Amino acid sequence: MDSDSQSCKAEMNRREFHRSLTVSTLAAAFTAASARRIMGANERLQVGIIGCGGRAGAHIHNLLAIKENDKILEIVAVCDTYRPRLQRAAKATGAAFTTMRHEELVAQKEVDVVLVATPDHWHGFHTLDAMRAGKDVYCEKPLSHWRQLNLPVQLVKTAKETKRIIQVGCQRMSCSAYQQARKLIADGAIGKPILAETGYYRIGDWGERGMPIDDPNAKPGPDLDWERFQGDSPKRDFDVSRYFRWRMYWDYSGGPGTDNYVHFYTPLSYMLNLGYPDTVTASGGKYRYEEREVPDTFNLIVDYPDKFVVICTGTQGNDYQSQGSGDNPIIRGWDATLTLEGNDIVIRPTGGSTKKEQRIPITSDTSELVFWREFLECCRTRQQPKSDIQLGSVVATTLQMAITAMREKRVMKFDQISQKVIG
Repeated sequence: MDSDSQSCKAEMNRREFHRSLTVSTLAAAFTAASARRIMGANERLQVGIIGCGGRAGAHIHNLLAIKENDKILEIVAVCDTYRPRLQRAAKATGAAFTTMRHEELVAQKEVDVVLVATPDHWHGFHTLDAMRAGKDVYCEKPLSHWRQLNLPVQLVKTAKETKRIIQVGCQRMSCSAYQQARKLIADGAIGKPILAETGYYRIGDWGERGMPIDDPNAKPGPDLDWERFQGDSPKRDFDVSRYFRWRMYWDYSGGPGTDNYVHFYTPLSYMLNLGYPDTVTASGGKYRYEEREVPDTFNLIVDYPDKFVVICTGTQGNDYQSQGSGDNPIIRGWDATLTLEGNDIVIRPTGGSTKKEQRIPITSDTSELVFWREFLECCRTRQQPKSDIQLGSVVATTLQMAITAMREKRVMKFDQISQKVIG
């Protein structure tokens, strides 16, 4: 590791330590002041939103549709470090409470549920603070930033201690295919699973087209809190591209590894009931788009304790996907192979088998509205959602290990006993 990397890590660790003390102190006050009120069967859940950028806009659209049609929620508070976005969100939602500091939002006793839709490096900390304040949380993926190793495991522990309901934002989990496939695999339809292949292929540089700059002349001040935006990341001078196009930079994003790959790795982990991996290796780099720090091409191999391996390949430089490839997985077992093709789950017996191919219709497709409604119902019933904190932690940890393995050109290991990444 070079000296610049070592100094960045040392600074990050120092600031994380001091920040953890602050968060713990605030959390104690929040928890005492924000004991969750008992919800009536017909009472609306009151939602607070942290982060009002592009992804939040899609969530707001869905939440307003649910509010209009189902009458089961109210958006009461919004938070963002950029005042123009904050004001737009307040106008769109009718939220009465606005703030540029998330601590003030989670301290609101009226808020029952928090949506975290901030840049990646804030996801885990915002979720942690919300849980400690007695709120249920919908956290956009990934659960935490790639450099925050072991934070996902801590988040699982905190969710259990606080008895909070957490849903991680992988809306594909609303599709019935994964529940159906999980049961088929558990019932022995493919025999002992041995290998899964999956990937993600698209064209997109995340530059001006992918993440437009709201205001090229924006500067830090009362309407833009650059210091707060940076959070636990290394200190930088203000850069308008870093602020608005944060997915292009290692400080705030993991590139496709934690932005795109969560979409296919979450269902794959769910179908196979995967836990934390034993070892992860990865490779990749910038093979097409230079105006960025994060890779556009990323590949990983993940080995699990029960003699199972996952191979993922992907690029943002080409979007071709052949039949049965791409982010639809190929799951190979001793007796058969399971794939998702069109509207069917397909099971093909291995060579020499006398069994016939099976095609099982997928009963329902992906729906963000359904995903939100199911989460809100879980907040009422206290049942765990499909894309819960444990699943989110397993996926986030795996991809964190992969990114670190690529950056440092080494094999990353997870200790199953201590439940920690050990390098």
